[in-house]
Amino acid sequence: MRITAIKQQVKRADRYSIFIDGKYEFSLSDTALLESKLANGQELTQKRVREFKQLSADDKVYGNVLRFLAIRPRSKWEIEFYLERKKASPALVDKLLNKLSNVGLIDDQKFAEAFVNDRRLLRPTARRKLIQQLRQKRVAGEVIESVVGNEPEDERAALKTIIEQKRRQPKYQDDLKLMQYLARQGFSYGDIKTALQSKSAGFDD
Repeated sequence: MRITAIKQQVKRADRYSIFIDGKYEFSLSDTALLESKLANGQELTQKRVREFKQLSADDKVYGNVLRFLAIRPRSKWEIEFYLERKKASPALVDKLLNKLSNVGLIDDQKFAEAFVNDRRLLRPTARRKLIQQLRQKRVAGEVIESVVGNEPEDERAALKTIIEQKRRQPKYQDDLKLMQYLARQGFSYGDIKTALQSKSAGFDD
């Protein structure tokens, strides 16, 4: 069995089709192709062809994971859950998780830091809700504590920002509706009441 052509795909420029004895057999990403050292005219046994077909299938799953990660950062659990939904074998899941960790694409510490910074910058929310959201993504407790911290100034700043934003909307001119919304964001009743009173009085804590 001889490789008769290696052609770059039209729709997927990062993948190459491998033809054996004039017939398409499998495809590999540009990276996997380089690592495989396959070349036009190379002879392959049936066993090696089967192995490369399995490599092709695994390589496609890896490419899908990279696109999944390109949308936004993910926790290790989110990636693992994605792979399981794609029906990847336990062995492949472990292999890909290790591969992604080795290239720095899985790091729950960095993920949690980016997640918290993003929320505080773009969508301020309470510490309690940040913790809840990170727990839902199965980030370890010690990582959450190290990233979220316990600074009351951050909590008051987030609360102040949300109140200012929501007061621009007619329905949140009503204190009760605003308090209900803030409570859903994870802020305590005492902090909400203090913040609203401070705003009403025209000064901040």
